Amino acid sequence: MKRLFDCAAAGFGLILIAPVILAMVPLIRFTSPGPAVFGQRRVGRDGCEFTCYKLRTMAAGTREAPTHEIGEASVTGIGRILRRTKLDELPQLYNVLAGEMSLVGPRPCLPLQKDLIREREIRGVLGILPGITGLGQVLGIDMSDPIRLARCDAEYLRKQSFGYDIRLLWSTFFSSARRGLVDPDCLGGFPEDPGGG
Repeated sequence: MKRLFDCAAAGFGLILIAPVILAMVPLIRFTSPGPAVFGQRRVGRDGCEFTCYKLRTMAAGTREAPTHEIGEASVTGIGRILRRTKLDELPQLYNVLAGEMSLVGPRPCLPLQKDLIREREIRGVLGILPGITGLGQVLGIDMSDPIRLARCDAEYLRKQSFGYDIRLLWSTFFSSARRGLVDPDCLGGFPEDPGGG
């Protein structure tokens, strides 16, 4: 059911938003040199790497590093708008169709984020497809806190169902729908933590 929904939604979504992507391409290229769409290696299911596609939001030549480690000065003017509206994620619908990502799942990290990869491996999170959106993203937990994020990913793994995915998709756009997605103590830690802290 999950894969069928992913393919149907991603295929329809690509057709629907193709004009938006085409409109963004000249804006991105006009405001800063470099390609409008770029591919970046990310860690997928079972630790296998794949190329994740996004609309470029940073100046060409920005060093390879997690977003939280790169200063705002590297983000282009149009890039700030794309990030705020999540439009930069649209090309990842192709990754969904290719079977490398799902609409909902843990956000894929860079291969150099060893701490997060280790914490996710401990909790079995690497056994599922990464997603365009996920519980961690909805709750505002970023990759600067690998243990907390991995715990949140493990909570998603525990609760995963088609209905829960639909709730997370809805909550991605409407903050009022986030109530009850997770137990309150999820944000601070879990009582059963195989990583030991």
